[in-house]
Formats: sequence, C-alpha cells, structure tokens
Amino acid sequence: MNILRDVPGIITAEQLTETVTAIAAIQLPDGNIPWTPGEHTDPWNLVEAAMALDLGGMHHEAASAYEWLRSKQLLSGAWHSYYVGDEVKDETLDTNVTSYIANGVWHHYLCTGDTAFLERFWVCVEGAIDYALSFQSESGEIAWRGDIPADGALLTGSSSIHASLRNAIAIAERLGHERPDWELSLGSLAIAIAHRPESFLDKSRWAMDWYYPILGGVLRGEAAHARVAAHWDSFVAEGRGVRCVSDQPWVTAAETCEFVMALDAIGATDKALELFTWVQFLRADGGGYWTGMNFNNSQWSGEGQLFPVEQPTWNSASIVLAAHALTGTGPTAGLFRGEGLPSGLTASELIDAGSEIEAERESR
Repeated sequence: MNILRDVPGIITAEQLTETVTAIAAIQLPDGNIPWTPGEHTDPWNLVEAAMALDLGGMHHEAASAYEWLRSKQLLSGAWHSYYVGDEVKDETLDTNVTSYIANGVWHHYLCTGDTAFLERFWVCVEGAIDYALSFQSESGEIAWRGDIPADGALLTGSSSIHASLRNAIAIAERLGHERPDWELSLGSLAIAIAHRPESFLDKSRWAMDWYYPILGGVLRGEAAHARVAAHWDSFVAEGRGVRCVSDQPWVTAAETCEFVMALDAIGATDKALELFTWVQFLRADGGGYWTGMNFNNSQWSGEGQLFPVEQPTWNSASIVLAAHALTGTGPTAGLFRGEGLPSGLTASELIDAGSEIEAERESR
C-alpha cells in the first residue's frame, strides 16, 4: 500500500510516487538497485532506495532488493562496499554499510507486517550486526573498516551504526531473541559518540559529521539543538540547502534531506520544512533528483551548475524518506525519530556519562 502523503505547499503525494517510480525504473530484474543505470551498487544505498520503494507501495520490489543483498552477504556477515552487477568493484568491508540492512529489514516489516520476511532475514541481520560490533573498541567507537580496523573510526559511521543497532534490537525483541550484549554495545557506542570526539577521525568539514549524531539517535534535547546552532552557518547555504563540505559551494539533495530528518527528530519542524522547500529546485523531469549543484554567486538566484549530472536512486530516495518523516503516518514516519525503537541511553544518562569522563580527564 502506498502511504505517501502531500507535504502541503512543497510536494504532492503524486509527485512523490513519481519519484518512487523513477527509482523502480532503475532496479534490475534480479532485485539489484544500482546508483544509476549501468553503474555500481552499494549495500547502504540499496537499502535506502528499497525503503522508498516500500513507502510507495512497491513491497515486492523492495523485498527483491533485500533478497539480492542477502545473496551477496559474506560468511563473516559483511558486504563489500561496491558491486557492479554480481561482481565486486570495491572489496572494502565497511561496518556501517554492513549494518544498515537492519534498518531496511525492520522498515519493510513495519510497512508490510510480514513476520515471515523478518524471520527469514534474522540470520542475515544478526550476522551483519555481530560483524560490525566485533570491531568495537573498549571506549565504544567502531572501526569503519573491518578489513583494516587500524584505519580508525568515523563519527558518521558509528552514529549510523547506533541507529542500525536499535533497529536490530527491535527485530530481536519482535522475534523473541535475547541479545543483551547488543544493548550494552549500544550504550557504550552512544557515550563514545556524545563524549569522546578524540576517538574519531577528524572529518569535521563534512556535514554528515555535524548532523549524524542527531540522525543516528544519540543526541536529543538541548545537546542536539546546540550542535545544530554551532555549525549552522558553516553548512547551511540559505535558500539553497546543506553543503556536503563546509568549505565548498556545493549543496546536495541527500545531505539536505538527511538534515531535514535530523531537524524533524528534535522537533525543529519549521526549519525542517523550510530546508525541504529549498531542495526542490533539484527535482528533474520524471521525478528523479539531481545529486547537487555548485553555486558561485553570493546572492542565490536558483542558477548554478549541476554536479555531478546524475540522479542516483538513493539520492531520490532521501526526498521520499524526508517527506514521509515530515507528514507521514504510522510507525515508519517516526522511524528516524526513534519511535518504536529501544531507547538506549537517555539524555540525562548521557550527561552523567559525560560528567564522569570529564572528571577522569581532569584527574589525569
């Protein structure tokens, strides 16, 4: 069932359905959803695209995408970063890319109520999460590369894994499986994200490092609003959207829509709607969305240079997911707000943990 609704004054349900149809047009017969026709696929973005298909009522197509992904899972529980068709393009084993299957499987269940699907994918999700958590350090962060864990941890990646872990725990609880070790890992991961910035590689020029601790469900309340305010001017180009990196004049649909969902998650609805309005200039004929646009003029006139000149499936999917978060109904609309998911550490518990860490630092 198509559950997409109008975002009044911004985009209609019919237009969103057209975007979902544009994504489905790129899906291959075996279920694979590449970025663009003939190009590569990565597991994280395939899940993002499949989630949009489910919202548009294309449940068979979404399930087919997950089945294709399951067929590529390694015995370790991981996936490689990139595929072209059935062939591996990039052998990197990214823990965040691997973990995101939990979000998609839980989302598909919420859309369809298909318990058989959930049961069928339990081993797949369990293997993926166990793989990622095998690279969690004693201080809580998770190495971004399972094949080269010494490369370090990424704040964006660990924050996304935090959300995936909550989805995985929800699946376990629904199926009657107990994984208390996952719950402990969730708390340790949240503390690292909130209070141990030194544990992560410095990627502060990237917008995702700014908002993913919020989108991933770690920061809420005053801490989240303070983080938004602290870097708003660095990343938000008024009237344009969110810059991918702070020092380049390049706004992107995906970063803007993810930030829209982060704002929605902390109740900043007016700002979320404003940014979602801005990003519509990237809509293309046929319902897809261009990746982004460079701008060079100080006064935005709506003109600029598209870059790159492509409409990736996951990029268009971000529009659908953001629209659903803003005006949708049912459990899927609140998923990025954390509704219906295990809570993990509360804001007060995170504050207490931070106080303990600061006390330890001062005593050294």
